[in-house]
Amino acid sequence: MRIGVPKESRSGERLVAASPKTVAQLTALGYEVVVETTAGLAASFPDSAYVDAGATIGDFHDVWTSDVITKVNAPTEDEIETLPQGALLVSMLSPASRPELLDALAERGASAMALDAVPRISRAQALDVLSTMSNVAGYRAVIEAAEEYGGMFTGQVTAAGKTNPAHVFVIGGGVAGLAAIGAAGSLGAQVRAYDVRSEVGEQIESMGAQFVQAKSAQQEVSADGYASELTAEQEELTAHMYAQESAKADAIITTALIRGHAPTTITADMVARMRPGSVIVDLAAPAGGNCELTVPGEKIVTDNGVIIIGYTDLSSRMPQHTSQLFGTNIVNLMKLLTPGKDGQVALDMEDVVQRGMTVVNAGDILWPPPPVQVSAAPVVDEPTQVDPVEQARVTAEAKRRKGQKQLVGYGLAAVLLMLAITFSPPAFLGHFTVFILAVFVGYYVISNVSHSLHTPLMAQTNAISGIILVGAMLQIGSDQWWVTILAVVAATLASINIFGGFLVAFRMIGMFRKDA
Repeated sequence: MRIGVPKESRSGERLVAASPKTVAQLTALGYEVVVETTAGLAASFPDSAYVDAGATIGDFHDVWTSDVITKVNAPTEDEIETLPQGALLVSMLSPASRPELLDALAERGASAMALDAVPRISRAQALDVLSTMSNVAGYRAVIEAAEEYGGMFTGQVTAAGKTNPAHVFVIGGGVAGLAAIGAAGSLGAQVRAYDVRSEVGEQIESMGAQFVQAKSAQQEVSADGYASELTAEQEELTAHMYAQESAKADAIITTALIRGHAPTTITADMVARMRPGSVIVDLAAPAGGNCELTVPGEKIVTDNGVIIIGYTDLSSRMPQHTSQLFGTNIVNLMKLLTPGKDGQVALDMEDVVQRGMTVVNAGDILWPPPPVQVSAAPVVDEPTQVDPVEQARVTAEAKRRKGQKQLVGYGLAAVLLMLAITFSPPAFLGHFTVFILAVFVGYYVISNVSHSLHTPLMAQTNAISGIILVGAMLQIGSDQWWVTILAVVAATLASINIFGGFLVAFRMIGMFRKDA
C-alpha cells in the first residue's frame, strides 16, 4: 500500500506529517511513501532528504490518490473530494466539534482515524499527538515570554551589580505546563506552579518548581486524569490565589483546559495589578483563552504595559522538531495497524485504541466511540469483612510466634558467638569487634541518607567496593579454605557493585548529553 504525505494547506502552517527519518521507518514497515513536493521545506526538510530516505516526490494528485493519507490538519473540501473510495485518512479531525467533516468523509466511502481522539490510556501514549503538540507549545511559550520580557530570566552577580531572577507562574500541571516549568527552570527563573489536581503537585516539584498550595480548592485524584469543573467556593479560593501570584509574577504561562474548554483564570483586574513589562502567554488561546483579555492569534499590550500573547501556532513555530515528533506518533500508529510489517493496513475494531481513533470506517460514522474504562487512581479492592475479635486474636498469635522465632534466633546467634570467641585466635576478637561496629555504622549512615542522594553517593560506594575488591583478591589463595571462599564471595559482590554503579552513572550522564 502507498502512504501519501501532502503539503499542509492551512495558511502559514509550517508542519509536515512525516520527516525523512519517519519516512524510512514507514518504508521499513513495507509501505511505499510519496511526499508532495516542498511539503517539508518549511520544516527544513528538502525533497532530496525524503528521496534519500526512500520516498518518492509527487504532486497533489499523486499524494491524494494514495491508499493512506497522513497529514497534520483536517482536510479541506477540495482535498476530501479527491479521496478515493476505501482510502484511509489519518489526521487531526476534531470529531466532537466538526460533524460536517465526518459526514463529508462518509459520503466519499473513506475511512478516517482522528489523531486527536487517542484514548487516554497508557498503551496509547506513543500515539498521542496532543501531548506532542502540548509539549512543544509549553517549551515555546517560555521562549516567547523570554523574548518579550525586558530582562534576563536567570539572576546574576557581576562586577556591575546584581540582577534578580525572573518570577514565572505556570497555571496547569499537564504536559504543556510541565514542559513550561522545565524550560523556565533551565533558563534560571524562579518557577511557581498550580494545578487543581492535588496528585500533580509531586510532578511539579520534581521539575524543580514550587507547588502553590490552595488546599481547599484542590480536587481529589480524578478518575480519568482530567480536571473537573470547580465549585463556586473553589473558584473564589483559586481566584484569590491567582490574584496574589499574578501580582508577583514577571511571566505567566496559562495552560488550563477542561474538556477542551478554557476557564478564565486571569481576569482584567488581575492584569491591571501586574507590573509593566510583565508577560502572559496564553496556551489556551485556541479555545478562547485563560486570560480575560487574550485575543486568539495576536499579541497585545495593555494600558499598564502588560504583554499578552495569544498565539495559536506555538508548536508550528518550532516546525523541525514538532514534525519529527508528530511523524513518530504516526509511525507508532502504523506499527499498530501493520502487525505483519507487510505494508498492509489491518484495522482491528476489537482494539480499544484503534476503535477509539476510528471516526469513519468505510463510509460508516463511528463517532462517538464506546467509553473506555480508565482510571488515573489506583484500583482499591473492596475490604473483606472480618470479625474484629477474631482479627485481634490472629494478630496476637502472629506477634507471639514472631517473638518466639526472634528469641530462638537471638539465642542461637549468642551461642555461635560464644563458641567463636572461645575457640578462635586472640586476634579474632579485635577484628570481629571492628566488623560489628562497621555494620552498625554503615546501617545507620545509609538508612538516614535521603533517597535522592543515593545515586550521587555511587562514586563513594564504588571507591569502598574497590577497597573490598583489592582486599578480597589478596586473600584469594589463602591456606584456609573458608578464607578463600569468603574472599571469592566478597570479590564477586564488590565487582557487581562497581560495574553496576558505573553502568547507572553512564546512563544518567547520557541523559544530559545534547546529542543523545
